[in-house]
Amino acid sequence: MILTRVCNLKCKYCGEDAAFEPPPIEVAYSLETLKAFLEQDEHVTIQFYGGEPLLRIPLLEKIMDTIEAQQWSVQTNGCFLHQLPAQYLNRLDAILVSIDGRREITDWNRGDGIYNKVLKNCRIIRERGFKGDLIARMATSEVADIYKEVTHLASLTNPTFDHIHWQLDCQWDDDPAARWQDFDGWLKDSYNPGISRLVRWWVKKMEEREFVGITPFIPVMRSILFNEPSKLRCGAGLDSFAINPSGEISVCPISPEFAFSLVGDIHSDTPASIRNSMLVSEPCPSCDIFSICGGRCLFANQTKLWGQTGFQKVCETVRHLVSELQAIKSDVLELIDRGVVSEELFNYPSYNNGCEIIP
Repeated sequence: MILTRVCNLKCKYCGEDAAFEPPPIEVAYSLETLKAFLEQDEHVTIQFYGGEPLLRIPLLEKIMDTIEAQQWSVQTNGCFLHQLPAQYLNRLDAILVSIDGRREITDWNRGDGIYNKVLKNCRIIRERGFKGDLIARMATSEVADIYKEVTHLASLTNPTFDHIHWQLDCQWDDDPAARWQDFDGWLKDSYNPGISRLVRWWVKKMEEREFVGITPFIPVMRSILFNEPSKLRCGAGLDSFAINPSGEISVCPISPEFAFSLVGDIHSDTPASIRNSMLVSEPCPSCDIFSICGGRCLFANQTKLWGQTGFQKVCETVRHLVSELQAIKSDVLELIDRGVVSEELFNYPSYNNGCEIIP
């Protein structure tokens, strides 16, 4: 649910600017209309999104007072978390906070002082009683070392992040050179080796009876361990949709300006009428790891803004991640059999909390 297109930050990798977004940039539908639409669904999970949703805390409060939902979450840059009243804060099941790893990486991408501000506000919400899933949500670009960023966030103790998730900064624009100096070199020399190292570190931590909540690993590992196939893991176009400020419904919150993305409207459609309205297309369904990956990203699948070659390069990062997790299958099964690690830890997320899963 997009509360506003406005944001207080100007992050280097973000293509969203309220001045260039299709109007309206603020919510233009009534809460009565929203309620009537959502009441037709048997199970409602709502995530507040933006822009920066916590720029509109009064609207968030009204929605939480008006709508019944089984789960609530927010995806935020963290700058205003301290302003969220406790009675609403502590009803949230998950908070996804944008932080890109170490201080120098986060501040380079998101602005000076943002790292410290985000961690300070995360400490504040824990002190005020938030006991839900606190997720470090990274955008991973050329300045990042995936191993160093993830292990840094995992090492923090005040605040402690329950889970760490990331998404690659790729295929959001039609020119890879716009923000990447050497995408191929970064994949070969930094990202893929970093994933290999991170997987080895993750299983070593399990052997030490510490389960690190690395979101892209956990559900993929479950599929590998127990041969459980998955559809598109983010749920876009299947059972996860974005309600735009106009009331139009898109398959994904990042693509309202693309005609393919619009599949309905809360004024005229129902949850049932839009469910399973869009599936990933080729080359994904024919891929040999499709049942594990699920398709990675519906937006990238539909637009292929980097062309087929660029699309395939990103797919190779998924193939590498899956291969590295497959390599530790027997080790993890043994740890489960010995009671060192509980199988239940791999039942994450239990609902769609906004993590796309596949980076």
